[in-house]
Amino acid sequence: MTVGTDDTQPLLRSVTNEGHQVYTNPVVPRQDARQQDGAANNADTIIVDFDPRGDAENPLEWPAPFKWVVVSMLASMAFTVTMTCISTVPLASDIVRDLSRSPNPSKSASVLLVTIWELGEAAGPLLIAPLSEMFGRYPVMNAANLIFIGAGLLAATAGSVPQFVFARMLNGLAVAVNVLNPAIVGDMFASDERGAAMSMLFLAPLAGGAFGPMIGSAVADRYGWRTVVWMTVSVASACELLFLSCFRETYKVAILRRRAKRLARHAAGSGKTFKTVFDQGDGVSGWRKLRDSMLRPAIVLCSSGVLMAVSLFSSVVFTFFYVYSTTFSDILTEFYDLSPVAVGSCFTVFSIGSAISVVICNRTLDRIYVYLRSTHKGVGRPEFRLPLAIVGGIALPLSVAAYGWTAQLRLPLLLLLFSVCAMGTSLMLGMIPIMNYVVDAFGIFSASAVTGIIVTRCLMSTFLPLTTAPLVDALGFGWGFTALAGFSLLLAPIPALLLRYGVYWRKFSSYTRDE
Repeated sequence: MTVGTDDTQPLLRSVTNEGHQVYTNPVVPRQDARQQDGAANNADTIIVDFDPRGDAENPLEWPAPFKWVVVSMLASMAFTVTMTCISTVPLASDIVRDLSRSPNPSKSASVLLVTIWELGEAAGPLLIAPLSEMFGRYPVMNAANLIFIGAGLLAATAGSVPQFVFARMLNGLAVAVNVLNPAIVGDMFASDERGAAMSMLFLAPLAGGAFGPMIGSAVADRYGWRTVVWMTVSVASACELLFLSCFRETYKVAILRRRAKRLARHAAGSGKTFKTVFDQGDGVSGWRKLRDSMLRPAIVLCSSGVLMAVSLFSSVVFTFFYVYSTTFSDILTEFYDLSPVAVGSCFTVFSIGSAISVVICNRTLDRIYVYLRSTHKGVGRPEFRLPLAIVGGIALPLSVAAYGWTAQLRLPLLLLLFSVCAMGTSLMLGMIPIMNYVVDAFGIFSASAVTGIIVTRCLMSTFLPLTTAPLVDALGFGWGFTALAGFSLLLAPIPALLLRYGVYWRKFSSYTRDE
């Protein structure tokens, strides 16, 4: 793999159309086909492209109402995926107790039942994104959704803890919306029109995270945990029916390749070859490109000390979502004697905190960047995205320690909920600016850089929460969470150091954008 490969199209090689006839009619080729740069009519190879004067098959030119129908479907599936992930979190101990037929289930098994989702999600982006560039968004999205539904059926009928854990991992592996939603929005909307669509897709998982535990706890209290899983399978199946009937291919390359095959059938025997600009002359097989695309995130990650630093910081920050998720239900039940329905309702507090941080970032992230750029003679740097991450990195350990000591001392429930809300706010303040920084700093390699962060985050979120139960057993909630907060505090200086020295450290990596 060469350093100059464009990461925005990791499986494709761009070439010029010079010397080839360019054909844009989607139906039948004719002798008066349009040309580019005076290409000859009798060219043996005809390059197929969208008609620049208007083309109904071009996703950028689809009617706006239909685009928003697609965005609504994507948002619905994103809501369903998050609800499926989070709705069983307050029920983890009950599920393990029921499947293991033990009155005192293993706490590690309960934690793994929740966090194993992230292990599956660590592998998904490495496979789903390049496959979508080989075969298109439509088949990959629908295949992944069907696997997701199948995994839900496996979980609903599970007869043992290992079967349920495996089903949850398969669920995480098959989550396509997190990987493909931004790409599909990019396929349909021009860059200056994507904001509203991306905001809708970003808010849908927050809504799923807020309502999932509340709905799941209420349903489980009345009908049992299996009904909760069947409910999420039913909602996912309804979403998939919409995808099968209403969703259309949005990936330009897949649409043009299909058009080229259709034209070739109509022109059979004419000696002409129809190709897209993306299929010209690199001589590398699609499966070789798939392999390279799967390896690229690891190559970019290992080649950049800056990326390894932000990956470590953001991975530990995000892990506290699962640290809180796997302990909150037990604290509310054992220390505050809340009912299962009340426990599920309390989980919405974290989503409220996350929503607060989203509003803060939307209102201030660009303003901070503009202000810092103006103080540096109008020269912008990716590091100007990091001040809010510094705030989040410092606030998160404080909120984590407050969460542990509030539980340890049995302080009023309102204080516990406030610490959870603060944890949600500080966690997202640490995550959102980091993602913006990586996109700015890595330029055309940003997709691979973000994938590297996601994989690292998922692996950390799978295993680090398993240390929580031993720490609490040995030290209690107060000192146990203080130890976790101290570990997080050790990494808090990373955004500040990058803000000060990142412009120099980035020069050591050939994948980092130059100033």
